[in-house]
Amino acid sequence: MLKRMLKKDLLKNKSITIILFIFISLSSILVASGVGMISDLTNSLNALFTKSNAPDFVQMHAGEINQAKIDQWSSKNELVKNVQAVEMINIDGTKIDFGNDGLIEHSIMDNYFVKQNKTFDYLLNLDSEILQVSEGEIAVPIYYMQQNDVKLGDTIRIMDQGFEMEFIVTSFVRDVQMNPSIIHSKRFVVNGADLEKLKKNIGELEYSIEFLLTDLNKLNEFRNMYESSELPSKGPAIDYPLLRTLNAITDGLVAAIIILVSFFLKIIAILCIRYTILAAIEEDYKEIGIMKAIGIPLRTIKRIYYIKYVVLALVATIIGYVASLFLNRLFTSNMMLYLGSAPKSIFLHITPLLGVVVVFLIILVFCILTFRRFNKVSTIEAMRSGSLGEGKANRRILSIHRWRIVNVNILLGIRDVFARFKMYILLFFVFLICSFIIIVPVNFLNTVQSSSFIKYMGIERSDLRIDLQKSENMQEEFNSMGDYLSNDNDVEKFSLLVTSRFKFINNEGAIENLTIETGDFTTFPLEYLEGVPPEQDNEIALSYLNSDEMGKGIGDHLSLIVQGQEKEMVITGIYQDVTNGGRTAKAVIPYNQETVLWYEVSLDLKSQSNLSDKINEYEEAFYPAKVTDLAGYLSQTFGNTIKQLQTFTIVAIAISLLVAALITSLFLRMLVAKDSAQIAIMKSIGFSLNNIRIQYITRSLLVLTIGIILGTVVSNTLGPSMVSILLSMMGASNIEFVINPIEAYILYPFIILSVVTVTTLLSIYSINKSSIVELNAE
Repeated sequence: MLKRMLKKDLLKNKSITIILFIFISLSSILVASGVGMISDLTNSLNALFTKSNAPDFVQMHAGEINQAKIDQWSSKNELVKNVQAVEMINIDGTKIDFGNDGLIEHSIMDNYFVKQNKTFDYLLNLDSEILQVSEGEIAVPIYYMQQNDVKLGDTIRIMDQGFEMEFIVTSFVRDVQMNPSIIHSKRFVVNGADLEKLKKNIGELEYSIEFLLTDLNKLNEFRNMYESSELPSKGPAIDYPLLRTLNAITDGLVAAIIILVSFFLKIIAILCIRYTILAAIEEDYKEIGIMKAIGIPLRTIKRIYYIKYVVLALVATIIGYVASLFLNRLFTSNMMLYLGSAPKSIFLHITPLLGVVVVFLIILVFCILTFRRFNKVSTIEAMRSGSLGEGKANRRILSIHRWRIVNVNILLGIRDVFARFKMYILLFFVFLICSFIIIVPVNFLNTVQSSSFIKYMGIERSDLRIDLQKSENMQEEFNSMGDYLSNDNDVEKFSLLVTSRFKFINNEGAIENLTIETGDFTTFPLEYLEGVPPEQDNEIALSYLNSDEMGKGIGDHLSLIVQGQEKEMVITGIYQDVTNGGRTAKAVIPYNQETVLWYEVSLDLKSQSNLSDKINEYEEAFYPAKVTDLAGYLSQTFGNTIKQLQTFTIVAIAISLLVAALITSLFLRMLVAKDSAQIAIMKSIGFSLNNIRIQYITRSLLVLTIGIILGTVVSNTLGPSMVSILLSMMGASNIEFVINPIEAYILYPFIILSVVTVTTLLSIYSINKSSIVELNAE
């Protein structure tokens, strides 16, 4: 009997069953995809670091090294497990020809040519195997595969003053140190014999001094030991935790936004489940009353419906989980390219499944809670009216005779929303969240693409940026650069900045290292979270993460070692910075010539009409400095992140529109079923079908309009705060959205309005079936 009734119910309510099936599947897809992406990111990252045998500490160095001295110091250090000094030939991008795509011009990347390492820090191919290249072959970084559309079999030429070498691209490099675009260095892998030819004819020789430690927990202790020694240190130093952060930052950023959107979709899921069950109860209200009247126990009636939703939820969640396996590839394609896929443990395979199981259980719990509505079913009321009822509406609201200037049908629609506000408030809440899910990703994407995003990188905003990395004659080149710009009539203003490493005394009295940018910070002022830029030689500004980790705020003091003397510094400002691990500082003090990391110049031109010409001029005049405009700098640094955010934003918009249509359809079907008697009466007294449909369209659009307005307000207030919480771990704790008013206030609201309007028209089509004759017959 139960089987027959279940089959009959499914056939009778095919549309609601299909819609509910789609929704549960969608919920399962999102949950499984979100959980799967986080699992894949963690698993792939662990596998990359394991297969490449990633170094624990790396010191870059420009200049000659004493290998024997490094080996001797390492052999006496009990924390050192293994050490190697890797030769790297730094070749300017203008000397690298990618064939059809031409030279690497206006690039901020340092291009290092290396051979495969022997003991650790292995460079991998796209199968995550240790790369091996023969003479005449080259493996290209994944970054250039995407950026310059390099393909296997392409020819790459290295040219400089009569010297030329050709290489055939045979593989692409998966590099644990220099994978992400946010790292402005890339390694090309060539054969050892070819590297010797390059070293004799082109580029500058640099070294990467790498260590494996016996105890990673003592990394800070080792760092201080190394930096206190007289070993090579003319360049930046990075460590294992920073490498993991930099490799995870791009995909982690996208995953964070997906999790944020998934959280709100789960809220909608709960509301949607309630709507669908109430819609089913509303349509079958009279039948439920009849079953109670003929003596069928309430427990049996609940069981009939409960089995339906258990079967439906079970099948839908399984299909959703299977579908997520394919959708997950869309979100993780960039991750798999850069980090590689890795064998999964049983736990990682079942983690997305566990997420789906949670969705299934939540559905069952809410079914049980919602089915308590059966307890309110009155047999007599069901036989008489066939309606569960939501209480009597207040008909005095917006009285017709007081609002004669308003169309009667529109007025009736508006009045019904206010009269039965408790019923419509859930629909309003869903529309608000749908608006939020669309507007927040769109605004965040616009923010990352905007030139103003530079302020979250701890960089002053200017027309051009010139970067000069450590080299033998860097100081002289930097001084001549200042003289050149001083005599350039096209330059409106410029600022010279030097980044070097200093030592400071922490709260426990121990000596640690601090990367400090020195120079004039008033010419191109940075936007500060708190306080002002340093102007006196006893003032310092800290990045957000440094301030947080040191427990320092505005007005606090910091003991800095300057020119061998302890100097008390006052913290005047705190700024945001997502580069260099988010741990930097700014001060107006003499820079430390022994530990200079790089030089920078920020400048504004009197006219931007010749921006491209000036870039070419400065690249030639200041070679080997990197010259980029603001847009180019951001594009090269966050290009891959932007592409992923664009993909996810499109998916978020599609999902939001689908959910809005789904909820609107379910709600109106429930409402039409509830109002069947009222509809029949209106038709009998002369209201046409179009009149009645206008009333329902008015109800939907009124609720939607209020939802969009408040959703926009919440998106532009709460949205940045929520994104800031997610990005605070990377160094940006106060994101301000860059809003495109045409998109946020016109285009996307119009799209939502259109979808809801069309859905409303389709959902209320069944109104023409209601008549006063049918009502009396019933």
